Amino acid sequence: MNARIAPPAMIELNPDTILQSARTVIATEAAAIHALEPRMGQDFVEACRLILACKGRVVVSGMGKSGHVARKIAATLASTGTPAFFVHPGEASHGDLGMILPQDVVLALSYSGETDELLFILPVIKRQGIPLIAITGKPNSSLATQADVHLDGSISNEACPLGLAPTTSTTVALVLGDALAIALLEARGFTSDDFARSHPAGSLGRRLLLHIADVMHTGDDVPRVSPDAGVTAALVEMTRKHLGMTAVVDADQRLLGVFTDGDLRRALDDEGVDLRGAKVAELMTRGPKTIGADKLAAEAAQLMEKHQIHALLVVDDDQHVVGALNIHDLLRARVV
Repeated sequence: MNARIAPPAMIELNPDTILQSARTVIATEAAAIHALEPRMGQDFVEACRLILACKGRVVVSGMGKSGHVARKIAATLASTGTPAFFVHPGEASHGDLGMILPQDVVLALSYSGETDELLFILPVIKRQGIPLIAITGKPNSSLATQADVHLDGSISNEACPLGLAPTTSTTVALVLGDALAIALLEARGFTSDDFARSHPAGSLGRRLLLHIADVMHTGDDVPRVSPDAGVTAALVEMTRKHLGMTAVVDADQRLLGVFTDGDLRRALDDEGVDLRGAKVAELMTRGPKTIGADKLAAEAAQLMEKHQIHALLVVDDDQHVVGALNIHDLLRARVV
């Protein structure tokens, strides 16, 4: 007969104790990061030089918690202009070593510097002449002494009160990885456009890569009327095209003005205006805000916000109307 397992006892939480614990962790890890700064020297410069000279990719490796940090470092490097990927050291000795080529650089993480899985594959890496950069907390460890460059990630104590769970040590390793990625980014002249190209699905990629031409309405979907059109005709065009405005154009499709919901409201408030007999040219806004099709969609969002408008006409260099868009188009494209 199976014994019933008693439910865990309810743990009483002391808010002051909980908050003090959190603050201690933050203070401990912040102090370790602060202590890391003066250790940045020639070894860091040499690590960057090895990576910049690399004709292949940076292979980042580590076990356990160091492995999780290594994955993040590889992802950060790859997204900031330094081709990189993660290799699990345990899998490496079972075939994945074939992923590491002589033109690569290996970045290995181990706080103790004595991780068996990493040390086991070092002879193969060294035999191929692959440069090795190590991040450890023990400068005299096996991994540190065999590395071409060692980055000192030592700490005085973990944030874990038991001194067991990797906490401060992994934070310091992560900061070292970020420092490498950003130093390399700046050395390469990596730009926001480069970043966007590796993040096309993210909000930043959309903001930096999406152009007006990608989101604007074109052809028959662009509302437009002649200056002689009556207000009723303009309202029908606005209603059909669902953009809350219509362009007013001449016979060559050059922009003369725009007629919007706001223009209509102002006309309704003006007792001197005969809406039945008025021509749209009499009520339109002249010199409206416009944008070019080659501009970024994010620029349209900024223009709309600055001038408190909800739609824009798109014109070419000769002021021909080639498109139109409104704030809903930008929302659908997730630019705003």
